[in-house]
Amino acid sequence: MTSSEPAILAIEAAGGACSTAVWAAGGVASRRFQIMSRGQSEHLVPMIAEVMADWGGGFEALDALAVTTGPGGFTGVRIGLATARGLALARRLPLIGIASFEVSAAAATAEERAGRTVAALIDSKRQDVFLQLFDASLVPLGDPREVALDDLGGSLPEGPLLLTGDAADRGLQVLERAGRGDCLRAAAAGAADAALLAERAALHLRRRGAAATGPAAPLYLREPDVTPPKTRGPKPNGAGRKRAP
Repeated sequence: MTSSEPAILAIEAAGGACSTAVWAAGGVASRRFQIMSRGQSEHLVPMIAEVMADWGGGFEALDALAVTTGPGGFTGVRIGLATARGLALARRLPLIGIASFEVSAAAATAEERAGRTVAALIDSKRQDVFLQLFDASLVPLGDPREVALDDLGGSLPEGPLLLTGDAADRGLQVLERAGRGDCLRAAAAGAADAALLAERAALHLRRRGAAATGPAAPLYLREPDVTPPKTRGPKPNGAGRKRAP
């Protein structure tokens, strides 16, 4: 594995977009990005084939794969992880799992982050958001959590804030109504991008080497919205049974 300039295929399907990217020679060599709330299962593999063809290096030239682990859409998280795990196993490549919070926080530039706490806000598709705080150097400040939008002001520290992630606009509206005039939205806030994932994965690989890779597990902050099917039991008093003639 090349520690100085690793080659990485990055896969992102957890949020409101589907994207893939190849990081090589210290930069993004190829990228595909498409906003979508569903349909990742049909688009992800063709997008991988496209970025690999654009790059031209082949899977044998990769040092690792990277994938976002969520939180986000339950189905999208599963599709991204299953695809990345399958490729890693088939190609015998290490896999780096990175939370959507870190990828979203990395969308903010160093100039935007200077002197501010970064709040990565992920859309939960409900009246709340998933939140994790970072310092200006993108070091996490505590664990991620789920926060009701109405309670967002009380969940954030005092002082200048920079909002990023695909729920940054919703969060900014709430905070402005609450009188927080010290909040800004990162210019590139939005759905997580595989290009940023690839950059973060390369950074982890250079800093930590093989310790950056390992089993990539999904990050869920609440149970999926699934209603179990009703169990059919025997009808009372033998109802519905055919009588012998």
